[in-house]
Amino acid sequence: MRTKAGFSEREHTADWELEVWAPDFPGLLAQAARGMYAISGVRLKDELLQEREIHLTAPDMESLLVRFLAELLNLGEQEHLGFEVFQFALEGNRLIVRLKGAPITSQDKEIKAVTYHNLCIRETVEGFVVNIVFDV
Repeated sequence: MRTKAGFSEREHTADWELEVWAPDFPGLLAQAARGMYAISGVRLKDELLQEREIHLTAPDMESLLVRFLAELLNLGEQEHLGFEVFQFALEGNRLIVRLKGAPITSQDKEIKAVTYHNLCIRETVEGFVVNIVFDV
């Protein structure tokens, strides 16, 4: 039996792939972020010290997902920050995210990019599901 929201790593020949599911789109975004951090082995300082707010626009849910994850990768690379708490406000094609996190203490592997390879968010009776491929 599967939980209401979560992620699991999927086999992929060259890159990394996650299957992500959640009851709603904001939950899908949060689980995708948690999954991305998990597969790259990101560890944060114990205390949530940093807050950020990001504003994104995109023509569709898939593009919002990619831009959100790419922004998290950028904050990790540029400011050495990772995030555990996500608050979403979604208005049409505009997404505002309040993030709470901490400095990254270590990371096992680097993700270069989030790809659009076979990216299709599916709505099911249980919520939303997507497979995301990461370039490593």
